[in-house]
Amino acid sequence: MRASGILLPISSLPSSYGIGAFNKAAYKFVDQLEKAGQKYWQILPLGTTGYGDSPYQSFSAYAGNPYFIDIDDLKAGTGYAISDYPKIIQGAACQWHKDVKGVYP
Repeated sequence: MRASGILLPISSLPSSYGIGAFNKAAYKFVDQLEKAGQKYWQILPLGTTGYGDSPYQSFSAYAGNPYFIDIDDLKAGTGYAISDYPKIIQGAACQWHKDVKGVYP
């Protein structure tokens, strides 16, 4: 049986912050794929980018890219100000097991 799909990196999804994320736009895109009869959504690797911002040269095989975290959901779940996000992404201001617990289902 044949099936079709599309290649679209997460970073190419629309967002208010300049790079796509796992946000409402991602859910909307999946709904559009279903309506179009598509079966597959191929994405690029989700790890942190390495040299030249290549997703294929990640510094870790296990770490996800923090750029794909939906900032609006993070803000709603933790109460941090937007000025705190650079520190959160660098891991300096957030204890993930306490501050982000329950933000994502």
